[in-house]
Amino acid sequence: MDITTTAGASATASAPRRSSSFGRTVRAYIALTKPRVLELLLVTTVPVMILAQGGLPSLPLVLATVVGGSLSAGSAAAFNMYLDRDIDAHMQRTVNRPLVTGEVSPRGALIFAWTLAVISTVWLWLTTNWLAATLSAGAIFFYVVVYTMILKRRTEQNIVWGGIAGCFPVLIGWTAVTGSLAWPPVILFALVFLWTPPHYWPLSMKYKDQYEDVDVPMLGATRDGSQVGLQVILYAWATVACSLLLIPVGGMGVVYTASALVFGGWFVYESHRLYNRAVRGTEPRPMRVFHASITYLTLLFVAIAVDPLLPF
Repeated sequence: MDITTTAGASATASAPRRSSSFGRTVRAYIALTKPRVLELLLVTTVPVMILAQGGLPSLPLVLATVVGGSLSAGSAAAFNMYLDRDIDAHMQRTVNRPLVTGEVSPRGALIFAWTLAVISTVWLWLTTNWLAATLSAGAIFFYVVVYTMILKRRTEQNIVWGGIAGCFPVLIGWTAVTGSLAWPPVILFALVFLWTPPHYWPLSMKYKDQYEDVDVPMLGATRDGSQVGLQVILYAWATVACSLLLIPVGGMGVVYTASALVFGGWFVYESHRLYNRAVRGTEPRPMRVFHASITYLTLLFVAIAVDPLLPF
């Protein structure tokens, strides 16, 4: 047999494997950034930029802000996975994360997280302004240090205060356009802050046993269903009330007003439904509220984006 032919065939056969391996590695690093969380970033950032502009901001500015914000959020997520890799290995919903499966090494994840943090901060400083860049760095610090390292494993109120990190995109979007802060983004910051517990606590109810196994005191794992349900109701009502404050402060029109009332009413209804089922001792179906909360926030911010573009 021709040895060169054999070698060539062998090289050809190994090429797809190398390509496949590279593709898996890329996907693993992308998974470190928690892409589903990045979707929420887009939902809350771009509409606020439209509101701040009172119309459509320049496309280059929007792209620069979204890219910088995505890199920043991806950095925070990668740090979180690096720090939580011990408990992720013992929870069914996280066992497929790259650091648990070994697709990414701890050292590789840490270098990746720091790289994204530096790039995102420098990028936002150069393409938007220093205030947006500073807020972005602050969001990373809050999520990694305050939430992941200090609060998460120590208090059942972890997601309440730790959730502040998820409120920063509205501030970043506003400051990227205006270079300063004002009351409308502060109200939206408070809205996302109040929305986070009734969004996440139902999820912790769903995975109650898994949080108990790793000694993470999420409220859904430390309290019974009726107590969690009551807290979800209170925060849902507070979220909707906060959303209505934007009407006079932000000069919002009919589209936003109707959306805040209709979608807010639906969110509150689902929260009461969770509580009522828990009190009756039936399956509370917490994921209904979890998914409803995502839909509610998405539709509300779509209304924020559409409202300034209309004459009424």
